[in-house]
Amino acid sequence: MPGFLLVNPNSGVGDGVEVGDLLAEARRRGVTARVLEPGDDAAALASEAPAGPVGVAGGDGSLALVADVALARELPFVCVPFGTRNHFARDVGLNRDDPLAALAAFDGVERRIDVGRAGERLFLNNVSLGVYASLVHRREHHRRRRDALALGRALALTARHRHRLRASVDGSPLDARIILVANNHYALDLLSLGEREQLDGGLLHLYAAGGLLPRTWKERTAPEFALDIEGGRVAAAFDGEPVELETPIRFRIEPRALRVLLPPPGA
Repeated sequence: MPGFLLVNPNSGVGDGVEVGDLLAEARRRGVTARVLEPGDDAAALASEAPAGPVGVAGGDGSLALVADVALARELPFVCVPFGTRNHFARDVGLNRDDPLAALAAFDGVERRIDVGRAGERLFLNNVSLGVYASLVHRREHHRRRRDALALGRALALTARHRHRLRASVDGSPLDARIILVANNHYALDLLSLGEREQLDGGLLHLYAAGGLLPRTWKERTAPEFALDIEGGRVAAAFDGEPVELETPIRFRIEPRALRVLLPPPGA
């Protein structure tokens, strides 16, 4: 089955695999590949691709725009882990250390999974607000300044950030420093997100905590809800990508909406 692959060369590398390796393997499989260049619109390129599977080789932040196009065009979506963390690839069952093997998905088996939306914007993993989102924004700011200590500086600055989110969920007050809205259930650790055991449970999970290093989380589940935050605008991170959101925000889940292709068993 032919397909179309966008490659984000700035996402990271998969265990020493280079962009040229991906392109060569894609050609061998009959997949048309395009390396994203500065100024390229990934969604527009995916929209113009021939009918057939459409995929992305990149990190978590590269996936949602193209997945949204695949959903709108009712096409299968392929994820090739080529970033730093690749949480979605992990949760969907791919080997995060072998992006070349993931290309077998273009001739693979289909699985339907849920997607989340904040307003009309799609997310595959989660949307964070508060301290974690501030960390992402500060890290990105320093990265653009080519600061080699970007993450450490961002964490130090965020640790001194004492602002709390004065929010409400469907009208019920919520006071927290960290809010995370997830597509399906996460196993939450102190400083990181664990795995999701399923991606087709049909529910959003909202997690809230009052401290920078949360020991306990408050959790709510629903297929949709409205989140309002005092001030009207809030820093957020969509699957790890920094954005600014207008509030209130209507979150909803679209059950089993996305057709994901995975490598066939034994590939």
